[in-house]
Amino acid sequence: MATHEQQHPPAIESPNPGLFEHILTHYRGLFAVLVLLPVSLVYGAYAALRNRIVFQLRSAPTQHAAKVQNVVRQIEAWKADGAKQRLCTARSGWETMSELVPSYKLTHRKIDVGLYDILEIDGQNRTVRVEPLVTMGQLTRTLLPLGWTLPVVPELDDLTVGGLIMGFGVESSSHKYGLFQSICIAYEIVTADGQILHCSAVENAELFHAIPWSHGTLGFLVSATLKLIPARRYVRLHYQPVRGLDELVAAFEEASRAPEAHDFVEGLVYDRDSAVIMRGTLTDEIAPDGRVNAIGRWYQPWFYRHVQRFLARDTEGVEYVPLRQYYHRHTRSYFWTMEEIIPFGDHPVFRWLLGWTLPPRVSLLKYTETETTRRLRERLHVIQDLLMPMATLKASIEYLDEHYGIYPLWLSPMAIYADARHTGFVQPCPRGDGSHDELYVDVGVYGSSYRPGFDNRRALPQLESFVIDQHGYQALYATTMLSRDAFRRMFDHTAYDRLRAQLPLCTQAFDEVYDKVSTKGRVSPVEMRKIEKHAKGPS
Repeated sequence: MATHEQQHPPAIESPNPGLFEHILTHYRGLFAVLVLLPVSLVYGAYAALRNRIVFQLRSAPTQHAAKVQNVVRQIEAWKADGAKQRLCTARSGWETMSELVPSYKLTHRKIDVGLYDILEIDGQNRTVRVEPLVTMGQLTRTLLPLGWTLPVVPELDDLTVGGLIMGFGVESSSHKYGLFQSICIAYEIVTADGQILHCSAVENAELFHAIPWSHGTLGFLVSATLKLIPARRYVRLHYQPVRGLDELVAAFEEASRAPEAHDFVEGLVYDRDSAVIMRGTLTDEIAPDGRVNAIGRWYQPWFYRHVQRFLARDTEGVEYVPLRQYYHRHTRSYFWTMEEIIPFGDHPVFRWLLGWTLPPRVSLLKYTETETTRRLRERLHVIQDLLMPMATLKASIEYLDEHYGIYPLWLSPMAIYADARHTGFVQPCPRGDGSHDELYVDVGVYGSSYRPGFDNRRALPQLESFVIDQHGYQALYATTMLSRDAFRRMFDHTAYDRLRAQLPLCTQAFDEVYDKVSTKGRVSPVEMRKIEKHAKGPS
């Protein structure tokens, strides 16, 4: 069995690195512990306290309308000034979950959409109405004590509702409920001409189905109404080690096509022929077949390491995991990428003393990138979520094993539903007989490849071609090297183009999605720091 051991990248050094760059490059783990973790803790404590106070005082619902009118006033001012610049939100580009930074924010007119609050929890109708910058951590901390949860709760605490709608969101319950967009009942947006539109399956329906994946290019999202389901205390989690690629694919597909039997399905692939398939069920009771495991406690091993033990022992097992800890089981280690940042982060001594400080904020990690780590990242590092038809799972694992050799791989099944008008960027997979298969799998590739001669700048375009040929999709938070034509082959722009032409001032105000997510609109953190410094001029 292959083990996931820390590997060291080849030496690539800037020609004349300064002392600070040398420290950030060669002692990044220590820098993260001594600087990034304390700063992250302070900011996180501030944000949590503020959210709790606002929700307890119930001030957010009364302030929401005023905040939306402030967005409208900013757009009216843009129109009065001649509508000359493109528009974007004023939120810092460093806050995005992408490893790159949006450079278009330096040239676009910024609209302040500072909307961070949970507005209303409606137990009778089983819905929650939230503003777009509400995070998954904020929602689970608020909803679970009230006995509610979202049907789909993507992994990381800092993921925002707006980002998951305008971009993409998946979780191990997506085989049952679909992508994050599928649990959305209604959106409230402000268009480029300052209109406030309410969108649902029955009101502005075409726009409702086109908003997901649109990256803010049809209007500014100011609220969303999401479905709720009753929460339970635990997830009964069954671990099944599997050997052999055919057996792996068969076991994973069988579990994924049984949404009534399993609330959660997940796979961790440790090498081409070895994986652990996990099936989870919501429950309030602890049966004699397993024990409670509080996997989210700071002293616990990182989750993927814990799961690997079942593979090493080659035995199945059952555990009862507290629900919120299950939702955020990969947060402390950012799946397994934290190992490259803090190599000693899963050591028992570190976990006991400082495990409670993890993880550092993504924005801080990006800001401390150096020229040396940039070159290493661009050549060796891969962060991709590939949304592949379930029928292509075996071929996808074989391709990634041959060309990348990065493990573990994350497998999360998901349903992509078609609306009546077949609107939206992503659609179910066509079969040869004219029918469609709604079941896809997110194959998460996170880590660095140290195979001799590997260069992701060459490998990524080939991978993107493979994804298109297999009728798959690429998550757009990740780096893409697609041409505009290839991007349009991957994603269905039919309704999107029609709506942009119909909505007043839309094409004048907003870029296309491609212009925001491609290299036209994103740069490396190092390059962004240089651009910002140049824009400020000499100090």
